[in-house]
Amino acid sequence: MSTARSIHDIIPAVPFCAIMTDDPEMILSYVAERFEKDGKSALVTLVDIRGGSARALGAQMAVGIDGGYCGYVSGGCTEAAVAAEAIDAIAKGQDRFLLLGEGSTFFDIQLPCGGGITLAIHVLKDASPLHRVLARLRSRRVGALCYDAVKQTITDAEDAENGASYIRRYRPCPRLVMFGRGIELDCATRVASHSGFETFAFDGQSGPGFDETLVDADTAVALLFHDLDQELPFLKIALQRHPFYIGALGSKRTHERRREALRKFGCTNHDIDRIKAPIGMFGPARDGNTLALSILADVAAARSIMKFDGDV
Repeated sequence: MSTARSIHDIIPAVPFCAIMTDDPEMILSYVAERFEKDGKSALVTLVDIRGGSARALGAQMAVGIDGGYCGYVSGGCTEAAVAAEAIDAIAKGQDRFLLLGEGSTFFDIQLPCGGGITLAIHVLKDASPLHRVLARLRSRRVGALCYDAVKQTITDAEDAENGASYIRRYRPCPRLVMFGRGIELDCATRVASHSGFETFAFDGQSGPGFDETLVDADTAVALLFHDLDQELPFLKIALQRHPFYIGALGSKRTHERRREALRKFGCTNHDIDRIKAPIGMFGPARDGNTLALSILADVAAARSIMKFDGDV
């Protein structure tokens, strides 16, 4: 007897996209909320890739028993099918692994990248580990969920690592703190606010004062002044707070003057080398919007290669 199946063979409810997002914090919040409301939900995690994949390892979806889901584990073409399988797992109360693409029994699902992926579908039995991870993220700390496929449980405790089948780590929401004046600051603020970054802008004069505790390891700092004297106080604070990105406006000649000024303040060459100057990904920008896009692209690239140090 053939083992080939159509996805329509298993649908007990009609999946629908409840929230269009790939933000990890929103996905965890959604699956926890559905569990608290209905007593049933599932968290889906991409745990293996064979060949190409539209998403990275650790990509997740949240699925409710009513069919509502959010998140992405592929390019958007398989998510309804994954939600259908997760709904079936919820109804039966059993975790499962789902193979899609290469090696899968679903003949009617093809991945656009031509490879194969494995998804771990966990039927939630306790939302408290998720709430603790969410609390850590909201307090700007790293968190992790450790999945044990044998016990079909998840915990947020680091001592669960020894028996965990898979560990999914989470960083706080990326933050962008910008200092400057005029059109450069205005354009960069508008672009950043639509790019998933928690955005703060300061001109050094109007509005509330700058709180240096805003800058942490998950923060990018952009200096958009045309005057080194205005920039330097904020730049010194940024260097002390160790954000993942520091960029400053100005030419290479301006940056040499910046380096000289920072050395007089006691900054080492190692500290100064952390500054991206001229700021941005694609060289000199002659208008505000292009500069804003260049800055955000550079910050996003730096964010994408950040590594966990194991401390959660």
